[in-house]
Amino acid sequence: MSEEALDAVERSMVKLRRGMSRQRLGRAAIREHNLPVDVQVLHVVDAVDEGPDHPGEEMSVGLVAARLGVDASRGSRIVAEAVKSGYVRRVASQEDGRRIHLELTPEGRKVVDATRRTRQEHFAKAMGDWTGEERAEFARLLARFVNGYDG
Repeated sequence: MSEEALDAVERSMVKLRRGMSRQRLGRAAIREHNLPVDVQVLHVVDAVDEGPDHPGEEMSVGLVAARLGVDASRGSRIVAEAVKSGYVRRVASQEDGRRIHLELTPEGRKVVDATRRTRQEHFAKAMGDWTGEERAEFARLLARFVNGYDG
């Protein structure tokens, strides 16, 4: 990759990270769908919706904390808030009844669906003048980039 292209990717990723860190899309979803949820709880719901990393794994508080980039105690508190809000439930593990895993409630599913609609609407707007082929190519390349990036 040329240094110029690498520089353009790096600058774009920094700009994207800044926008994501401001949580604009999460706040937009909350506002547009009148969701009674805190942005941090929204992140928990998204993490639980993503599911475990590997087949046979269960969604745990530790995995949610890792995905959110917070320590275990902070993760536990945020998950507890999501449970208290009725979006996530704790369920006994099928493998080991002493362990707990997390799953979305029907209300949590509604929050996920509303949030995904908002994000997709915003992305569609950003790509409004792109052709179908350009959108497909971007999706393919972005997925390839994300899968190859372990940062």
